[in-house]
Amino acid sequence: MIKGITLRSAAIVALALCSAGASSAAETETGTAAAPVEWTASGDVDVAAINADIVAGKPTVDVGIYIPSNFDPGFEKVTLPSMIEAFRAAKEIYAPTGVQLNLLFVRRGEIDERFLAIQSNEIPRVPDTEYVNSYVASKRHPSQMSDMAKAAFESVIEPDAANSRTVYLVALQDVIFPFLEVAEGRNWTVKMVRTGGLSFPTYSYHDTIPERLRGVISITNLSTPNRRRRTIAHEIGHKVMNVSHEYKTTDPAHEIYAEGGLMLYGEGEDIPSGEEGRWHLERLLMSPFVYRMDENGQKQWNADYKEGGHYYDPLYGEKVVHFPGVSEMDPDW
Repeated sequence: MIKGITLRSAAIVALALCSAGASSAAETETGTAAAPVEWTASGDVDVAAINADIVAGKPTVDVGIYIPSNFDPGFEKVTLPSMIEAFRAAKEIYAPTGVQLNLLFVRRGEIDERFLAIQSNEIPRVPDTEYVNSYVASKRHPSQMSDMAKAAFESVIEPDAANSRTVYLVALQDVIFPFLEVAEGRNWTVKMVRTGGLSFPTYSYHDTIPERLRGVISITNLSTPNRRRRTIAHEIGHKVMNVSHEYKTTDPAHEIYAEGGLMLYGEGEDIPSGEEGRWHLERLLMSPFVYRMDENGQKQWNADYKEGGHYYDPLYGEKVVHFPGVSEMDPDW
């Protein structure tokens, strides 16, 4: 997520939103899943020109863009021009790492209107406590993509042999992310955040996310210069570095506003390397979403995850951080 606006509502309002999400999920379970969207290539985008800088043999990430043609009239936070501007900015941000972003396509189509706004995942059942860090907690109790989100993305993402290796930027109007936050003492409350982008990363969802949907990223707000500069790059970072909001000495959290790193909320664009950089660059270069084109024009993909892609997946070897667990709850509860 990037610069989401937390809904500081009372618990009863949050529960009402949860009920609405559960209702939509139930509808999906009873057989009202949407038919596949009929996508057409956008004639307003010169994909070849955008990819003119791609060099064979360099580490590459493939990206596809889907933009609904039936947004509600009042929605202007994501447009075709703003999406292309944000993608170009992401290419610039990743260029110093040696990783290039290759645009596969930009497609337009009419999606099921129910999916213009979705709840991203089910309400978490077990909150993080101080005994293990957030990555360990997510491995034990991974996020669960909601049935509503699954149905939406199943209708959006076109079947392809490389689905699990491709990043898909899907423009929607609203993607609501629920999480648990310490209220006071030993109590937690459900909060809902209206996301500007959501990466559905495997460090959080582990092996619960359908493999065909593993590359999905939702984009819902590119309305400011900072969002157009960093949102797509930031969300791709969650996906390909497989890290949360963290940077050097800053351990991950839902929202961290600070400057310096791409993976914080601010204006930073740094993708650091080495142990002091929390291995961000190294994890990027090891990502299963990265390939190199050989002399025969064949994509040579990096090794895939060995255990579903949790933060400590054996794929990464020593390129991990074993930080202690923390909690904001009253220690004398």
